[in-house]
Amino acid sequence: MSKYNLKESLRSYFGFDKFKGSQEAIIENLLNKQNTFVIMPTGGGKSLCYQLPSFLLPGTSVIVSPLIALMKNQVDAIRNLTNNESVAHFMNSSLSKAEIERVKSDIREGKTKMLYVAPESLTKKANIEFLTSVDISFFAIDEAHCISEWGHDFRPEYRRLREIFEKISKVPIIALTATATPKVQHDIQKNLNMLDAVVYKSSFNRDNLYYEIRPKKDVEKQIIRYIKSRSGESGIVYCLSRKKVEEVAQLLQVNGINALPYHAGLEGGLRARNQDMFLMEEADVIVATIAFGMGIDKPDVRFVIHHDISKSLESYYQETGRAGRDGGVGECLAFYSYKDIEKLEKFLQGKPITEQEIGRQLLNEIVSYSETSVCRRKFILHYFGEFYDEKGCNEKCDNCKNPRDRFEGSEHVSRLLKAVLSLDETQKAKHLCSFLSGTLTSDMKSYKHDQLPDFGGGKEKDEYFWNAVVRQATVAGLLSKEIETFGVLGLTDAGHAFIAKPSSFMLLKEHDFSNTDDTDSIISGGAKEAAFDDELYQLLLDLRKSISKERDIPPFVIFQEPSLKDMCFQYPITMEELTNIQGVGNGKAARYGAPFVACIAEYVEHNEIERPQDIMVKTLVNKSQLKVQLIQNIDRKLALEDIAKSQGKSFEDLLLEIETVVSSGTRVNINYYLNDVLDQDSQDEVFDYFNEAETDDIIAAYREFDGLYTEEELRLMRIRFMSEVAN
Repeated sequence: MSKYNLKESLRSYFGFDKFKGSQEAIIENLLNKQNTFVIMPTGGGKSLCYQLPSFLLPGTSVIVSPLIALMKNQVDAIRNLTNNESVAHFMNSSLSKAEIERVKSDIREGKTKMLYVAPESLTKKANIEFLTSVDISFFAIDEAHCISEWGHDFRPEYRRLREIFEKISKVPIIALTATATPKVQHDIQKNLNMLDAVVYKSSFNRDNLYYEIRPKKDVEKQIIRYIKSRSGESGIVYCLSRKKVEEVAQLLQVNGINALPYHAGLEGGLRARNQDMFLMEEADVIVATIAFGMGIDKPDVRFVIHHDISKSLESYYQETGRAGRDGGVGECLAFYSYKDIEKLEKFLQGKPITEQEIGRQLLNEIVSYSETSVCRRKFILHYFGEFYDEKGCNEKCDNCKNPRDRFEGSEHVSRLLKAVLSLDETQKAKHLCSFLSGTLTSDMKSYKHDQLPDFGGGKEKDEYFWNAVVRQATVAGLLSKEIETFGVLGLTDAGHAFIAKPSSFMLLKEHDFSNTDDTDSIISGGAKEAAFDDELYQLLLDLRKSISKERDIPPFVIFQEPSLKDMCFQYPITMEELTNIQGVGNGKAARYGAPFVACIAEYVEHNEIERPQDIMVKTLVNKSQLKVQLIQNIDRKLALEDIAKSQGKSFEDLLLEIETVVSSGTRVNINYYLNDVLDQDSQDEVFDYFNEAETDDIIAAYREFDGLYTEEELRLMRIRFMSEVAN
């Protein structure tokens, strides 16, 4: 029996009336000076397991944490509990020498109960000597999966922690993580020399979370629709790269969503400000790389969206776990394309072979999770070594909400299990699927597996089908994956029993994720994928023709064909929307836009067109500065060749840029350059041609003059003509 009144202490320090799950037993174990290992899902209350004992025990607890943002967040929270600035400190590279001295002084005087440190700070000789001289109550390692090279966020500096702890003080250790497969758990305990630790493993099931995977098609459009349907709710959007974070954050802002970016490349003060604005509900959505949110305690995150799929199932589980910490609804939506997996595989190149193999195996698991038709909750829990009956999912995942077709697969499963035995339980899923489908790979030849009698025994089905059978047989417990050998498949006792006496096995038809976008570019200018509206196009052509006759100018001067076609995708019905159209700037919209907008508005209303207006955005790349620079250089009458050279462009690229500027309604005066290229009579001749032509097509002009003028000369004259007549 503990000498501490834990319930009273809990109420006194934290204001809670009761512990969650196994918190009380964990704290008792630590107070009894026993090594403790805690595996508890995100939102389960891990931090309280070391914070409460820190208040109760004499001395200072040392808490190892991987992220500066997380340390600051937790230290602020603890200080607010006691109204005592000295009760908790962090020590990391962000502090000045004077600030570090203040921290040390508070610890020496016994004012500090918790010291958060980065593992890198612990390795410094001066810090080791200081900590050896003060009273340490225990060591806590948060995010302990960073110790294991089999974990999803391995940090080499974490491998030295035990050696450093032993130099400082022989006190108990508590290691905590939200994600640990059985292999990772053993690796952590072994590395910390705490195989004697009492292990507290909570269920990984978060029954308030809804899991869904969608093909990565029109991803930005889908994300905007989704967030707009949840107006005012807090959410996180995860992206793979810093660049993508910036682009998506801007895209959401342009579309009226209160979003901010967060990634390690942002200036420190801005990053902290954005995080605080999200926590204080001054921003609804944070768009982030996975660096965001490790331990960020915002209880009411209602959705987590993965723009790009995670690099492992552990990462995905931890990131989705930031939703619904208050027990309320949490929706987890991820967009999956195998192209993202290929990108992640490229990141592994150049790393040590073992690290590459581990990385590929982790990627294989996230592929399996994404493509499976099995209950997603069951799949996740199986991965973490926990059995789950999918009947309990209650349609809290897309696969249970919209179940796939089932068919009797006993014969297929038997054939798969026998093939595993044929290959002496030495091969991974990919090789096994090639073997069954009769695909002749280089490995197949070198192992001479193509000469075995079972080779091609399931050739009526493709590798994709057999991969689905492998996944479902593994989740059903008939196959096991050997972690140490990077995913080699073997039979379990249940698998052997199935071969001896096959029984019914209902297989699920797997998802087809082949229909995803080929590009990861941010949408600019609207829904290019929508169906082209021929009827509207004819109306706009007729309108352009009538205006050209009325004003006695060529039709293309008003709007060029690419602009008209873009209108037939986007249906702009306001002048502001018209400026989102390709080749239409404010000047051109003001000069010619009103009748076109009126025509489109009437057409949309009459035909009840559903416009894709949830994503009517301009290109997010800020080209305005370059455009201003270009116009200034032309105003200064610099030779176009010199302008191109100064911007690192070819002359062809510069011409294209000037044409774009002019076609969107901005006037430029290149007469000074033209006068050196063509005499006045030639200029007048070409100018008159464009003034009477039906089209501004350069090839048509070239033919008209029988090659008298070069393509370049004609393009330069078209720029002059459009500037003077259209703009």
